[in-house]
Amino acid sequence: MTDADLDSPGEAVGRVLGTADATPLQFWTAVAPGSYLQLDDVVVTRRDLPDREPVTIAGVVTQVRARHEGAQFDSDVFAIADGTLPAMVQEAAEITTTRVDPELYVPPTPGAVVHRAEGDARARALHFDRMERRIPMGMGRDGVPVYLNADFLDGSRGAHVSISGISGVATKTSFATFLLYSVFRSGVLGGDAVNAKALIFNVKGEDLLFLDHPNTRLDEPTRAAYAKLGLSAGAFPDVRVYAPPRVGDAAGTPDVSSRLTGVDSFYWTLSEFCTDRLLPYVFADADDERQQYTMVVHSVAAHLARYAQPADGGVSIDGVRLGSYGDLVDHIVDQLNDDETRSDWAGSAVGLGTVNAFARRLIGSKKDLARLIRGDLAARRPHSINTSESAQVTVVDLHNLPDRAQRFVVGVTLKSEFERKEKSGTAKPLLFVVLDELNKYAPREGSSPIKEVLLDIAERGRSLGVILIGAQQTASEVERRIVTNSAIRVVGRLDPAEASRPEYGFLPPAQRQRALLAKPGTMFVNQPDIPVPLCLEFPFPAWATRVSEAGRAPSETLRSITQSADPFAVVGSGGGTTDDDIPF
Repeated sequence: MTDADLDSPGEAVGRVLGTADATPLQFWTAVAPGSYLQLDDVVVTRRDLPDREPVTIAGVVTQVRARHEGAQFDSDVFAIADGTLPAMVQEAAEITTTRVDPELYVPPTPGAVVHRAEGDARARALHFDRMERRIPMGMGRDGVPVYLNADFLDGSRGAHVSISGISGVATKTSFATFLLYSVFRSGVLGGDAVNAKALIFNVKGEDLLFLDHPNTRLDEPTRAAYAKLGLSAGAFPDVRVYAPPRVGDAAGTPDVSSRLTGVDSFYWTLSEFCTDRLLPYVFADADDERQQYTMVVHSVAAHLARYAQPADGGVSIDGVRLGSYGDLVDHIVDQLNDDETRSDWAGSAVGLGTVNAFARRLIGSKKDLARLIRGDLAARRPHSINTSESAQVTVVDLHNLPDRAQRFVVGVTLKSEFERKEKSGTAKPLLFVVLDELNKYAPREGSSPIKEVLLDIAERGRSLGVILIGAQQTASEVERRIVTNSAIRVVGRLDPAEASRPEYGFLPPAQRQRALLAKPGTMFVNQPDIPVPLCLEFPFPAWATRVSEAGRAPSETLRSITQSADPFAVVGSGGGTTDDDIPF
């Protein structure tokens, strides 16, 4: 920063305090009469050195206090207010240093003038000038845009986002979708933005099913807020929604109530279930991995992959045709109960009690997974979740599924997407995965197939272009390695007990207290470039967040992919029929 820059960084608001220690990393400033400083304000001061260029010290206000100077007792406040005791009010602000330029770490001199940083001085203080690619995240407390360094999001220098806060108040999912919108529409990805994908798991209600519908509550002030961030206010232009089939519906109709167009069913055929060894994801609870029957799980999965053959939409095992998930479960249980076949399926070193524990758990899965694992729907019919062949944003609706089924869908989908990226051998195009309730899928204790996939994404996803945007109520209950590998950490409204946990040690004490009071839309964002988390407010969503806000659907959503499927695709075709085959 040059002398000319410091001559006009902004208004003078005070002087470095002389009654409190000033250090290169933290100091106090007395606020001048008629001025004020609030939390999150950005300030700058200068220290002159002999035979060296001046040092500019910039920082963020992390605490503010006011006191009567001249008062000795608590009761003096009344006499001072009445004018019978002379005293004056003095405000002071604690400044946490964010940048020293040049990097000579000396303390500011007591009495040095402190300015409110504006314009280029503010950008330098918050390191925005060093960000070659900036993603707008929202407005700071001063009403000026706040940015995220794209290098720490897209894998260039770091990746992954962890968002924590109370459910229903912290607006975790709203911020995650706004961040995606900003990434796709701000131009930071350049030409790669066209091919970049997002996979969003919707676990609560049907709020995320209308991302491609404009929000009817969008007003001019909100449009102006988007414009100030360099964004146009609108819906996501390219969205595809997947939902599970309805229970007991032989046609596989998507199980949604509010959105009637542009929704496709997803399911897995019995053949895919056996060939791809998906059985372990039926036992996806962390508690399952602590049980001995997990060895039976993998043994049975290997047996199914070896011997199951496609047969008229279902599978054939040892000459027995199985047409539904219930049939498959019953057949497995029968084989495990038979003394002659038990060792072939479960292995010879497994006790009967362990086999029975596995069988009970497997039988209990029939009700939850029967509509997801099918033998009665055409294999040629589009039914797979594949982001590479989908829209820019793929929403997978899980809210109507029981917990076991949700775990199965999340685990299998992430597994297939991560394996697809591994086979491609390149990080481009990027895939952003938005997953709420991360503490349920990757808990701190125990192990499960889903947790292993999420750990793989957290530790290797950066090199493969898979970016995890995880949200949870309690970061303290999420696997440490996932939180640690998240370059960006975001906090909304927190529970008091949760705020005291060491996982939030990156928040200054004042911000921890403020997180208990944060209103919806207020977030504290920590990124590697800036030593102090920034408080920001992101604008109201320009896309519908519920059916009551949804404007007219874009024409692209009036038709789903199943409507373009081959009408002659029949059960059991396996995708291998020719024009000469009889489709009845």
